[in-house]
Amino acid sequence: MRHWLEYVAVRALVALIALMPASLIIPCGRALGRAWYAVDRSRRRIADANLAAAFPLRSPVERRTIARSAFAHFVAQALETLKFSTLTREQKLARVEVQGEDHVRLAYGQKKGVLFITGHFGFWELHAIAHPLLFEPIGVLARALDNARMDVLLGQVRQCTGNTVIYRQGSIRRVMRMLQDEHGVAVLIDQHIHGPDAVYVEFFERRAATASAVAALALRTGSPVVPVFALPLGKGRYRLIYEHPVEPPPHADEGGADVAIREFTQRCTDVLEMYVRRHPDLWLWMHRRWRDDGPSDEGAHLLP
Repeated sequence: MRHWLEYVAVRALVALIALMPASLIIPCGRALGRAWYAVDRSRRRIADANLAAAFPLRSPVERRTIARSAFAHFVAQALETLKFSTLTREQKLARVEVQGEDHVRLAYGQKKGVLFITGHFGFWELHAIAHPLLFEPIGVLARALDNARMDVLLGQVRQCTGNTVIYRQGSIRRVMRMLQDEHGVAVLIDQHIHGPDAVYVEFFERRAATASAVAALALRTGSPVVPVFALPLGKGRYRLIYEHPVEPPPHADEGGADVAIREFTQRCTDVLEMYVRRHPDLWLWMHRRWRDDGPSDEGAHLLP
């Protein structure tokens, strides 16, 4: 019953968003996000603790401001992604501009597939939807939601421009096939992960258990790894950034595979950290990214 009610509520929200003027989506989302910050003490404490550790020289007032903005942004980007998915192709294209298009063309030109990496930063879901309008559809790694109806609905949003959702079970084989067929795959790299696939790297000068799959796949297949980020420009427009590919470690076979994978994962994480430091209000500080109790699988899903 709870799953059904959630589904009905979200379907109603999607219908409402489709009718709302685009100019109201972000303000409404930010207002809801600030309300979330006010009532969710548990997530607020996590965000405040994460920010205190990441930015020890910033005042408590500054950190609370960032946290409140992060909550506001998280809801706003979710509503904006839903709105974006309802637009026509021409309307979508009119709302984005691209930086680093040549990096994507050159990466595809290597004919080894492309691994696009990002985090829960900026407008990551919107970026994945827009990508096929500019280049070609990609596979996006995701964890299936517990609510099956909601999962179908979210899948429809993610696949509205031709992308394919790849769920965790059997994902490595499907990703390998897509890379072998010279396609792109998008992966999130910023959540706490459990088990033998986790590798510890430094993120904001703290050890963080991180998925090793991207580095392992890149080293095995030779696929270029391109970091991507979507930043707001205001008035409902976005800059889609494609960074220079992350260079694999020199002499990756020296010192063993584990060393190469850890160093490659660190290089990918460093790019994400650079963007989060520049725009801290656009990242998911309310997630328990750093944990003292060892890795767990709560954050093991990889969403584009």
